[in-house]
Amino acid sequence: MKIMMTAGEASGDIHGASLAREIKKISPATELFGMGGDEMQAAGVRLVRNYKDYNVMGVMEVLKNLRKILKLLDDLTEVIRIEKPDLLVLIDYPDFNWRLAERVKKFGVKILSYIPPSAWAWRKSRAAKCAKIADEFIAIFPFELPPYEKAGAKISFLGNPLVDTVKPALTADAARKFFNVTESQHVILLMPGSRRQEIKLILPEMLSAAKLLSVQRPAKFFLPVADNVDESEILKQVNAAGVNVTLTKTYRYDLMGIADAAMATSGTVVLEAALMNLPCVVLYKMARLNYFIGRLLVDIENFSLPNILAGKKIQTELLQDDVTADKITAEILKLYRGEMYREKVVAELKDACAKLGDAGAAERVARKILNVAGSR
Repeated sequence: MKIMMTAGEASGDIHGASLAREIKKISPATELFGMGGDEMQAAGVRLVRNYKDYNVMGVMEVLKNLRKILKLLDDLTEVIRIEKPDLLVLIDYPDFNWRLAERVKKFGVKILSYIPPSAWAWRKSRAAKCAKIADEFIAIFPFELPPYEKAGAKISFLGNPLVDTVKPALTADAARKFFNVTESQHVILLMPGSRRQEIKLILPEMLSAAKLLSVQRPAKFFLPVADNVDESEILKQVNAAGVNVTLTKTYRYDLMGIADAAMATSGTVVLEAALMNLPCVVLYKMARLNYFIGRLLVDIENFSLPNILAGKKIQTELLQDDVTADKITAEILKLYRGEMYREKVVAELKDACAKLGDAGAAERVARKILNVAGSR
């Protein structure tokens, strides 16, 4: 059996790797190949393209790299035509993956969408269009189902894989020893995201907030660096800001477990933090043109995943012009250990995360993928 997987960013690479490992456990002879990153490759996926060579964000960046992206579409279409996989698994990355799916549907390849386009939030008509292309859909959030069910899609929610993967490797004491933090010290995390544009627009305000916090209520500051991020670029910003921030690439979840709070760019990392009972001040900022277009298209009250799961604002979200050092600082101060507000937020985060389902999601999804690939 041959299964092709396509992931175009860091989170998709992680999800794809989890699925690959489970598929290999259940069916070791299954051949896995496609587009992904280092995580998927380490899990046994033969990479025909590495997403890091093509990862762009925003209208202008896409336009600048359009020829390269179109060439990638051509290349992957040809790979599918030649390899003839039993199933193509689209992992998130909707704007690219669905263009690929439209192209290869004519080859008769079965298509499964894992983490389908967010029709619950914007461009709701996409659900009907996607339902005509993909044979199966698997969502990782329960709130994703209604628009696809309405469109007649075969969609299921089998739990969220983060419930399994977001676990500390160390005890709290061992983590504090590793990071050289005492139990009485406050720890604040800076999590600016993995995309260049996010780091460029949001990290400066995070660093300015850390500088303010250093004066108002001293803490140790850490910045977990994503694997696909150029650490030297972040280090330049940290040094220029003149604030003591420790960059780290190891024991990320353990660090979350001993931290008071985080200032975090909206994305999967905010949900990972919630699963570690770490409250965040959630930030998002983009180029003004992208923001203008986004406001026209997106129809949601909250933009961070824990708040969406809860159906209400559990933790503060700062968007666009509200992403300022002063506002970040004011909100982080409420989340230091010992603050009553922090206890309330953590309790509500636990309730929200309970909606993600039981452990074992990756295995359940892997079995579903194998069943679809093997069906005729």
